[in-house]
Amino acid sequence: MRHDFDTSDDGTDTMTERFGRLALHTWTIDTTPLGEALEAIKSAGYDAAELRRTDFKRCYEAGLSNDEVLEMIRASGVRVAVLGVEYGFLFATGAESKRIFEDLHVSCRNAVALGCPQLMSAPGPFTGSLKDAVGHLRTAADIVADYGLKLSIEFNSQHANLNSVETQRELVTAAGKPNVGLLLDAYHLARSGRPGRTFEDVPGEDIMHFQYSDLSPNPVTGVKRPTDRLMPGKGVILWTEVFQLLREKGYTGHLSFEAPNPAQWERPPAEVCREGVELTEDLLRAAVPDPAS
Repeated sequence: MRHDFDTSDDGTDTMTERFGRLALHTWTIDTTPLGEALEAIKSAGYDAAELRRTDFKRCYEAGLSNDEVLEMIRASGVRVAVLGVEYGFLFATGAESKRIFEDLHVSCRNAVALGCPQLMSAPGPFTGSLKDAVGHLRTAADIVADYGLKLSIEFNSQHANLNSVETQRELVTAAGKPNVGLLLDAYHLARSGRPGRTFEDVPGEDIMHFQYSDLSPNPVTGVKRPTDRLMPGKGVILWTEVFQLLREKGYTGHLSFEAPNPAQWERPPAEVCREGVELTEDLLRAAVPDPAS
């Protein structure tokens, strides 16, 4: 079991920043109801969870209110490191854009209620110009800042527009918001031609969040959100190089295990979660023998 919390002088728990903290992204066990997923995350020993807006919406569909979902999460004892918002605000227009930004306020309030400091968003289902995305990102950043939160933006190697580190950095730099940073994903880095240490040009202070899973030597094509992701160490990613570079860059955020794959969804969620922890810790020990130093 991993332990990642110190106790402050007033008796409250505070999250200790250090390299190698693990979170479980719930897409990894997508078919598991949230309550059961939280139990699996806790029993496997993750330091925290990365929850999705989808997790909340599925609970609403099951008859739970937003307050009841929040209480279930708090009662589980699982910390929430990052909370995903509804994707699409970067390129949506008209009434859809207004609706997604209104939903962003809900995610912000939920993050505050859970003591979660960071929201994240992927590009989403829409496409458009980078100029429009910059304006929309500024709007989102201002909303998130009003709640005292940070926002990380992910690139998706299969998206029509936001599909590379270069475009991702251009977007975030142009937005110029201090509470917005980069979300890097080892899977998408590798699929966009940046395996191993090939993100050396990205400043460490710009990396706000990091997700990971392994890449098959024969990844599926023609799918915007691939679910062919593998357990760490089971594909072609150069994990020693990736983890060593992250450590050198001073990254102390969570490493969020996100490996959606139908083959894993058929397995017991607790088993998938435990295997994710064990394999990742083996790779971390090989890359950084003494991560606490």
